[in-house]
Amino acid sequence: MTTPRITPAVLPAPAAAPEPGAAAPVIRADAVSLVRDGNVLLDSVSLTVRSGEHWALLGANGAGKSTLLGLLGAVNHPTRGSVEVLGRTLGRVDLRELRSLLGHVDPRHPLRSPLSVHEVVLTGLTNSVEPVPRRSVSEEQLDRAERLLKVLGMGGKSGSRWPALSQGERGRTLIARALMPQPRLLLLDEPATGLDLAAREQLLDSLDVLREEHPELATVLVTHHLEELPASTTHALLLRGGRCVATGPADEVLTTDRVSDCFGHPVRISRTDGRWAARAQRVARR
Repeated sequence: MTTPRITPAVLPAPAAAPEPGAAAPVIRADAVSLVRDGNVLLDSVSLTVRSGEHWALLGANGAGKSTLLGLLGAVNHPTRGSVEVLGRTLGRVDLRELRSLLGHVDPRHPLRSPLSVHEVVLTGLTNSVEPVPRRSVSEEQLDRAERLLKVLGMGGKSGSRWPALSQGERGRTLIARALMPQPRLLLLDEPATGLDLAAREQLLDSLDVLREEHPELATVLVTHHLEELPASTTHALLLRGGRCVATGPADEVLTTDRVSDCFGHPVRISRTDGRWAARAQRVARR
């Protein structure tokens, strides 16, 4: 089998000042690199996410997707370059304070207690795994939790206990939890991990509905698989070996040639009813 040669993609020039009426940047990462123990995990990656945009970060295992998401979520500092999140520059702001302004969904949520779905969602107000003792919750916050659960298809599960939930139900509960502080930015780290077909489709449908209900919200979603992208995805960034292969509007980036370059394997990309699919292309055998 032959592996396609990676060719540099023509990337859009860095944006200057936004045009009048353009949404303000929620994230601006400029030529960021991250080196750990002598290993280059990210190499000069740039990304600008504006309000109302929905980005996908794609690449093979080890490409640097979750590492980049960690920078965008104020978990780590870059070795080189700069990262601005919600107008605040990493290195000049309290990371704990900044993280409290973001919605971060990790399917490996470490909860062990048998909290109800409603109680789990309310922990998003304090960004804690367990409820904070003696903290009161307003009627408005209780109503918000219920509204978010309904939007995400969990309205009938409010009283269900965490251990009894399916993986898909947990994922949708965690998205509602992340949205409780009303963040402008939602980060999703492989939210479809471990889901069966039906649960995955329910999750993606819920994300599409959520984005309609909150048009100002910006989202960044990490995945390996194009089939796990909601139809409402607007932009994409392809990573390979810590470097950007292509970035820009989803229809311009998620093409057969560019995705094949990114994964180092010939694939054919199609899109039906707004959803993407990838199929391996036959390679001539000698």
